Amino acid sequence: MTKVWTDAAEAGLLDRHAERGSTFAYLPGTAAARAVSVTMPVRLESWTVPFGLPPIFEMNLPEGVLRERLRLVFAKATGTFDEFDLLSVVGRSQVGRIRYTGDQEQLNEDVPFQSVDEILERKRGGDLFRYLLEKFASFSGISGVQPKILLRDENAFAEMEQTGHRLSQSYKGATHIVKLWEPNEYPQLAANEYFCLTVARKCGLDVPPYRLAEDGMALVIDRFDLRMDGTYRGFEDFCVLNARRTDEKYRGSYETSIMKRFGQFANSTHVSDDMEKLLTLIALNCALHNGDAHLKNFGIVYDDVQGEARLAPVYDLVTTSVYLPKDSLALTLNGTTQWPSAKDLRKFGETRTGATPAKVRSILERIHEAIQDTAREVRSYIKQHPEFEELGQRMLQEWEKGSATSLRS
Repeated sequence: MTKVWTDAAEAGLLDRHAERGSTFAYLPGTAAARAVSVTMPVRLESWTVPFGLPPIFEMNLPEGVLRERLRLVFAKATGTFDEFDLLSVVGRSQVGRIRYTGDQEQLNEDVPFQSVDEILERKRGGDLFRYLLEKFASFSGISGVQPKILLRDENAFAEMEQTGHRLSQSYKGATHIVKLWEPNEYPQLAANEYFCLTVARKCGLDVPPYRLAEDGMALVIDRFDLRMDGTYRGFEDFCVLNARRTDEKYRGSYETSIMKRFGQFANSTHVSDDMEKLLTLIALNCALHNGDAHLKNFGIVYDDVQGEARLAPVYDLVTTSVYLPKDSLALTLNGTTQWPSAKDLRKFGETRTGATPAKVRSILERIHEAIQDTAREVRSYIKQHPEFEELGQRMLQEWEKGSATSLRS
């Protein structure tokens, strides 16, 4: 049995149910503000699913390389290694406000120190990829097939104090996300995402602070859910909002599963601004040829589960077509997964956000200008890093094709 915590307070108990399902029950007297999700309010009746975990509890489970490493390490001890076992390993260090412990345990969120500068400046010799996975895999409750780890930067407190923001000295959790890549699978993935995030930032979208290692082997991103007092904002992805499991992340449309669903949960005074940002982000994914903009790569954030919900900052933005030449949209738009034309996106924006034709056109033009501006930075980076040239040139070609089709046709 697993104890579930929200905002560092006990909320309820999660347990296996029947052959393959699970059930969650709130503890007696749990306040409404302790709800685990905007989709699962506090109630007397338990929340039960016939297969796996409820989406909110599955949301941060690692996938790919990180999951396989944890399985190899822990399966020998447990005999099996299902989602409950995985949750018991990474549950104390997660993205968002939810944590997990044994039913008789108290919450301990301590994550080891690791210098971010050491990663960025190539100060550590040997295989950085393996070192970080070995040290931080069990502290990394974060989803995605790409290898990612959560760590606590030993210099974060001093750095933040210099900028006028001071993180509580009692804070023991992770401060940064580090993304790595397997050379034989997705070469130069960190630089790929770095420049895609740069385009997003130039478009006016909210992007957490991010830095690329000197050798391009890692991308370091500040956690956008961490507050200066050491507490966490709530975060929920669109698999959760659509009541879908991770393996259903490619099921749905941008019209209904993203735009309409966001409208149902976005209850802040900034809904129109967030709708415009969401439209911008969807169009940007099309122009950059990111075929992995699925339900888990959009999210909402909030300070109070009963309060205002906003569109989450941009994350996991990559030009996937350089690795998968025939890649297409992750979800359908206008009934198809083909890259949309500018006409399709204009119609999409006008009907789904209520924006005027002129407003939608200005959004597409802003994206085009941001891509052109960032392309100059890519060319400069190629001159300084010849190992990036092959992939960088392919990225520029994909951006050009994406812009021609989805922004200016």
